[in-house]
Amino acid sequence: MNNFIYSNSNKRYHTLDYYYKNKFNSKVSKISLNAGFTCPNIDGKVGIGGCIYCSKSGSGEFAGNIEDSLEKQFNDIKKVMLRKWPNSKFIGYFQAHTNTYAPVEELKKKYETVLNQDNVIGLNIATRPDSITDECLDYLEELNKKTYLTIELGLQTIKEETSKLINRCHSLECFENMVKKLRERQIDVVVHIINGLPNETKKDMINTVKYLNKLDIQGIKIHMLCITKDTPIEKLFKNNKFKLLSKEEYIDIVIEQLEYLRPEIVIHRLTADPKISDLIEPKWITKKFTVLNDIDKEMVKRDTYQGAKL
Repeated sequence: MNNFIYSNSNKRYHTLDYYYKNKFNSKVSKISLNAGFTCPNIDGKVGIGGCIYCSKSGSGEFAGNIEDSLEKQFNDIKKVMLRKWPNSKFIGYFQAHTNTYAPVEELKKKYETVLNQDNVIGLNIATRPDSITDECLDYLEELNKKTYLTIELGLQTIKEETSKLINRCHSLECFENMVKKLRERQIDVVVHIINGLPNETKKDMINTVKYLNKLDIQGIKIHMLCITKDTPIEKLFKNNKFKLLSKEEYIDIVIEQLEYLRPEIVIHRLTADPKISDLIEPKWITKKFTVLNDIDKEMVKRDTYQGAKL
């Protein structure tokens, strides 16, 4: 029997669906948007070329069509969502590239456009820790008082050597300082990490989670590294510079990572969702629900749960 307290299903971890249903008493759907931003490690401000695994869409594969207005992107995806969940409420998810990397006046226009749509209860904004100015922080604080706001910070790993290899172009100190600044303003923080980065050991991946567990974060996204077409990491991989994790290795690592996370931290993702036409490896990642089901089964088999090793 599963006695994990943050669950209304067979899950032994704190799912986003559970969190939203308890907070809003409703199904909540995220609508992924492409607002046409770039990144400071693409345009030369801190680096060039972007993170070596980042796809042409800036990891916004399922975001709206960049050629369309934000309003059209939102409503096109909303129609599809309403067919599945007729009574759903919505969160606008600014996903592609770095979504605070623009003057505040431009951010206001884009964010407010989405907040003005029907049944929108909040915004999720994906960004980098080096791309939120003090002026932007003031605006986000104001926004947080009006709507349900979550800032997603990319970290990927705490290992400096890996961070340099993948061209993150920001320090761990920069990340930690931004988490503190956001939390001082009561803004929820979700952190994105990647398992299977080149030459990282299981211990490295567990250490990233142990580090995050000590910070005041509200959620985490755990991804498997995907090798996609026309990225610098594709060349590294094809030159046999590193091996990818098998599905079994990935599941084993994810479960141990969950065991080192406080139960109240919400798990926003446990697997990647690449565009299949661009994916080179690992092929097993395309069977998303199989991966999630296998995580559930293995947690039952081990009789473990989120926070078990704390």
